[in-house]
Amino acid sequence: MKKYKFFAVYTVLLSALLINACDGQGGGTQPKSFTNDLRGTWVSNDTNAPYSGSLKIDFDTITIGGYGESQTPPQGDDSKRPFKNFPIGVSLKGYSEEGKIFIEYGGAVKDGIPYIYSETGTSPNKNKILEFNFGGRPERLQLTENS
Repeated sequence: MKKYKFFAVYTVLLSALLINACDGQGGGTQPKSFTNDLRGTWVSNDTNAPYSGSLKIDFDTITIGGYGESQTPPQGDDSKRPFKNFPIGVSLKGYSEEGKIFIEYGGAVKDGIPYIYSETGTSPNKNKILEFNFGGRPERLQLTENS
């Protein structure tokens, strides 16, 4: 009889661990990530813009390059500087959802940054564009390489 009690307790504990590991969903939850069309290295494509920078987007991380405070033009409006509230050159956790990019910084996920993704041309000369709006100023990035 002791064998059956041990087996029953073992089974219940193992089941509880599995359910907990799967968040009670039966198959686990998918980690949040960036959509495939956003993954890659994006660079500013407007040479006359007061700001320039890049985004390197992987499965669930984003690295912001450029866009530093030193780019703010004299008498410029720093509220229009892209990604101004995030560190530059640091890989941050993030994901995309419903036309917004979410970035985790300081232990919290910040409000989503709306974007528009578009493609022009035909393969193999397809142009992929990522557009944002920062303080009323448009920011356009072009995909340079897929990750």
